[in-house]
This record gives sequence, structure tokens and C-alpha cells, in this order.
Amino acid sequence: MTAPVLLGITNGIATITLNRPDKGNALDQPMADALLAAALRCANDPKVRCVVLTGAGKMFCVGGDISEFASNGDAIAPFLARLAGTLHQALSQFAAMNKPMITLVNGTAAGAGLSMAISGDIVLAGPQAKFTTAYLGIGVTPDGGMTWLLPRLVGMRAAQEMILINRRLDADEAASIGLITRVAATDALMEEGAALAAQLAQGAVGAMGQARKLLYDSFSSGFASQMDRELSSITAAGNGPEGREGIDAFLSKRKPDFQGGA
Repeated sequence: MTAPVLLGITNGIATITLNRPDKGNALDQPMADALLAAALRCANDPKVRCVVLTGAGKMFCVGGDISEFASNGDAIAPFLARLAGTLHQALSQFAAMNKPMITLVNGTAAGAGLSMAISGDIVLAGPQAKFTTAYLGIGVTPDGGMTWLLPRLVGMRAAQEMILINRRLDADEAASIGLITRVAATDALMEEGAALAAQLAQGAVGAMGQARKLLYDSFSSGFASQMDRELSSITAAGNGPEGREGIDAFLSKRKPDFQGGA
């Protein structure tokens, strides 16, 4: 049986590939379980310095597997609780891990697929990518943290329109409103993603992880308390191996070796 999620680790870069291309990488329970396992591995393996999430085939992820929804009939509530709950555990691991994450959106990202697509710190999309919330089209509500992250990326009005009207965005519009970072050149998504992942993996990954946490915390923090968090973080970072290596490299006019000094 083909694995629903592929995980490969090379040179400190973990590449996670949603692997149900014949189903548009639709999310079912085996895929959710495998995604959680991959997230736990990446979050807790010190050799992993950057995580890349993408999809196999022509789609990133079309969302939940609707045929599985239908087949559960009267048991739909516990089915959805387990499926969405497992996805949420995986996304929580990605959000909390002390290393950066890139998502490479190679095609349509809908429903839970959109939630996964926009969860990266940097989101690159191919020119053919499409983005849609999809949930209300089948009479359900968003999951995967969409209602938390989407308004913070594109603003409340755009988020309301995307969710309530289920408007479909192409890659260029998604970039223009801040839903994604940028659109990759035609046929160059994987190459650009690999180059970016290599750059991040060679950087001060520990400091990146702390910067990620500061950014997340900023939404629930006042200005003064956020500066207190920043003060604690920069003090620890400056006294840590990455900070010491970075400062020494700057003064020595050489390129820092964060992989050796982290």
C-alpha cells in the first residue's frame, strides 16, 4: 500500500509530501495520522533544520475526503472530531517547532488543504495554484486554524468574503492580498523551494524558531509585554551559540557557520 504521506530528510531539510495524487491529496484519517507522525518527527529531530510541505501530482490538497464524510453517515460527528483533531495536532506541532517551515503549493489548495498551505512561514505557489475555503459549499465550517490565521494574513473583510462567499483566488491574487508569500516562476516551484530551504537550513535556525514564537505571541500581547518577550529572547539568543557565532563572524568579516555553531 502506498504511504499517504512521504517524509525524506536530506542535508537537514525534511520534505513532507501529501501522497494521494489520485484523490487530489484529499485528507483522510490515514493521511492525518501519517502527517501527525511526520510533524512529531520533524519537530523533535535536532538534525532537521527546515521543513518543506508540498503535495504530489497536480494538486496540493483539495481538503477533506468527502467520500469518507458520506460513508460515515450517522457517525459523522466522531469521525470529523478524530480527523480534524488529528490535523490540528499536526499543525500545532508545526507551529510550535523551533525551526522554519516552507509550503510549496503546487496546485489547488482547498478547505483543510488551504489551512495547511498557509501554515508555512514562507508560502510559495506555482502559477497554476488556486485557493478556496470550500467549507460552506458543503455546509460545514472551517478547521485547521483557518479562522485564526486567515484574518491575520488578509484582513477580516477579505477573510469573511473568502469563507462566506467561497471565492476562488488564483496565485497572483493570493500573493497580492498577502495570502501567500510569492508566486514562483513557471515550472520552477520545486527548484525555488529547494534553494530557499537550503538557505534557511544554513541559517540561525534556533533564532528563527524564537522569532516564529514571538510573531505568534504578538497577536495576544500588548506592545510593552511584547517588548519584554523580545528582550528575554534577544538576551538569550545573543548569549547562545548562534549569537556568539554570528557576532564573531561579523567582526571577523567571514560567513557564519550556524550549523556548526548551533
